[in-house]
Amino acid sequence: MPYTARVITVSDRSAAGLREDRGGPLAVSLLREAGFDCDDPVVVPDGADNVEAAVRGAVATGAALVVTTGGTGIAPTDRTPEGTARVLDRELPGIAEELRRRGLADTPLAVISRGLAGIVDPATLVVNLPGSTRAVASGIAVLAELAPHVLDQLSGGDHS
Repeated sequence: MPYTARVITVSDRSAAGLREDRGGPLAVSLLREAGFDCDDPVVVPDGADNVEAAVRGAVATGAALVVTTGGTGIAPTDRTPEGTARVLDRELPGIAEELRRRGLADTPLAVISRGLAGIVDPATLVVNLPGSTRAVASGIAVLAELAPHVLDQLSGGDHS
């Protein structure tokens, strides 16, 4: 049985219908290719409160993996990490570090992503990705490698 994933796009412009959301649908497509059961993305405006509510909502649906895209930078409205931090029970800084490291292959700006990764107990992995389609593609590739093992561990799997 495949793990369930949910994608949340964080963007004022996409939420207002002023810009097409390209990152969210790409994340969904790539997660499906990686074997996840994934609904279409949810789009919310920037802001910590919006992110917190959307992540909590996704966790409440039973999602094993929640991926956000957008709002991880340093613009005044970029508050995805702050909203995510309110929900996480345990951070996994190594995942966020690896996302930034791999992103450097595309752009030196990857180092200013403030995205977080962590666990919402008992068994949901939450990961923030930047909003660009390149960052989404790179990030989902990392998650396709790591998430199955993380989710297996959360469900009591043996260390292997």
